[in-house]
Amino acid sequence: MADRDLLVGYDSSDDACVYRVTGDTAVIQTVDFFTPIVDDPYLFGQIAAANALSDVYAMGGVPRLAMNLLCVPNCLSLQTVRKILEGGHDKAVEAGCVIAGGHTIQDNEPKYGLCVTGFVHPDRILKNVGARPGDVLVLTKPLGSGVLTTAIKGGLCTDAQKAEVYMHMATLNARAGEAVAAADNVHACTDVTGFGLLGHSYEMAAGSDVTIVLEGERLPLMGGARELASMGIIPAGAYRNLDYVAPHMRRADTALQALEDLAADPQTSGGLLAALPPDDAGRLLERLRPFAPWSAVVGRVTEKQDVSILFA
Repeated sequence: MADRDLLVGYDSSDDACVYRVTGDTAVIQTVDFFTPIVDDPYLFGQIAAANALSDVYAMGGVPRLAMNLLCVPNCLSLQTVRKILEGGHDKAVEAGCVIAGGHTIQDNEPKYGLCVTGFVHPDRILKNVGARPGDVLVLTKPLGSGVLTTAIKGGLCTDAQKAEVYMHMATLNARAGEAVAAADNVHACTDVTGFGLLGHSYEMAAGSDVTIVLEGERLPLMGGARELASMGIIPAGAYRNLDYVAPHMRRADTALQALEDLAADPQTSGGLLAALPPDDAGRLLERLRPFAPWSAVVGRVTEKQDVSILFA
């Protein structure tokens, strides 16, 4: 019985596990935490919480309960710790999710995140596999957070660029998730995080036994991301993502290196990536336009070719 009720496990590299508890209710369980990506502790708490909550939205569900995961060094002040937790709490409240406790340990480097429980109808689960030839891919947030946060550390970003990347990373995928869950014929969905658009697209393509064609010039990008990537401001994680996907990818001769680097850029609290037929994608973009006008079709799905990813 237990195995039969495990609807999504670790076999498909999906965003969370899903377990059926009744005929019309399934539990989504996920966990995510990381080291500070910004200096402001409150903002760090917000971003880490938004990132952890995102997995539930990617599965078509809503988050309802969470537990804090916190690692703190002795040198971290209580005020700083409090600000991190306040940031996470406020973002959870925005999501309609209750933080009911958690666990803290001492560590040499700060880390924060959430273990999140969400709910979804068993018949409405979105998985990162199931994309079909003829589908197109809709991305709901622009790319570039890894490049921009790397540039921020080097003092290379304007205040406007900082504000934009911080806004996107701290934005919940709640409204985008609601729009995707309500769309017709969504065949696959995931959120774009540490593996970048390339890595998460590869997992979708491999699990669906199809080829995904990504179109570099159609990628929505945060302000300054393309220029910084062209200058070679690329985080180490992007190169690891490229190495991971390279055996399964072919790049067109006309593709720009900077755009490929941005497709590999590890995202923090990135957007949702949904595969669905073109007409349904058009209607989804209309729903997204009022609050996520940067949303765009970034690629298409074909029959399986000799590689899983084509980057054009």
